[in-house]
Amino acid sequence: MVISRRNFLRRVGGGAALGAVAPSLGGFAHADGCPLSGSRHPGGPIFLDRNENADGPSERVMGAMRDRLARAHLFPRSDPDALGDQLALLHAVRPDQVVLGCGSSDILRMAAAAFLGPGTSLILSAPSFDAIVQYARGAGADVSAVPLTRQHAHDLESMSHRTNAATRLVYLCNPNNPTGSLTPRGDLEAFIRRLPAATHVVVDEAYHHYVGGSSTYASFIDHPLDDRRLIVTRTFSKIHGLAGLRIGYAIAAPQTARRLLSHRVEDGVNVVAAAAALAALDDPEYLRLSADRNTDRREEFFNQANARMLRAIDSHTNFVMLNAGRPAGGVVEHFKHNNILLPPPFVPMRTHVRVSLGTPPDMAEFWRVWDLLPRHGMS
Repeated sequence: MVISRRNFLRRVGGGAALGAVAPSLGGFAHADGCPLSGSRHPGGPIFLDRNENADGPSERVMGAMRDRLARAHLFPRSDPDALGDQLALLHAVRPDQVVLGCGSSDILRMAAAAFLGPGTSLILSAPSFDAIVQYARGAGADVSAVPLTRQHAHDLESMSHRTNAATRLVYLCNPNNPTGSLTPRGDLEAFIRRLPAATHVVVDEAYHHYVGGSSTYASFIDHPLDDRRLIVTRTFSKIHGLAGLRIGYAIAAPQTARRLLSHRVEDGVNVVAAAAALAALDDPEYLRLSADRNTDRREEFFNQANARMLRAIDSHTNFVMLNAGRPAGGVVEHFKHNNILLPPPFVPMRTHVRVSLGTPPDMAEFWRVWDLLPRHGMS
């Protein structure tokens, strides 16, 4: 049943001396000369806690949003359909295989509503993006969280052992949030093929565009697996810089897409978000520029971490999981006190903090505040 809008809610390293590394933080700028938007509101904190694109959307997208504001008094009509058609064309699928949502988290809600209920179970990794957990529990399902491997990949063998007749949904975030790590495509394929016929799989590709040239990674949208149980999600919240508009989508087999859509929110995709997403798809140069900027900033982050003899998990995303060498809760509070927001600690990684990659000025301030941490308690 359609839900009424009225009822919905790297490595370790040494490196150059710290003083030689730090000045390079200011060396990055937009290749197109546009001013950096930054990760803070005027007078507010620096937001390094939710993996946004600190530079925001392209000017083309901003123009599309301004144009569509004139239709804000009207309910959505053709814009979401046009977006779905464009996504189908982009990914070489049928339009009835595209499911739009109010952010990709909305797709996770639909999946939980469609496939879970009392007497069923969800399997996912820990730590991973856990929005689907609340939806699963809300549906009355059990949740089984399997620790990542020592290489921070999904422990697919252990997940297979947890699978039984009650397992109706498996969630795989790849690259994984919060670790930024990859699970090889071949391993994922073999795992999916072993699952019971009644078990559907959500592969979350929110950070797909940041991966770059990894020999072990291949998108399940760009290189599809012929399996009707597969649901692959993407979002416009990350590289496209539209987190505040809440727009995401899934690609699935037609019959699976229909089951998801039966739990959609009526008019859940607004006209401004749909127009912005369409403009983002029509601006591949900005997507490439954003990916290149992120690669440079990620490398600089590792340079700064190495100069301080800090360990970090190799990242394929726009954030880095840094081992603080001390309880993460205290580090998060220290940064909050200094006007920088980081996410709460992730169980069971009690000494790690996840740091979203902001603009060069944001990151210069991050490392300045890091250097204010007392050395006592470091390991």
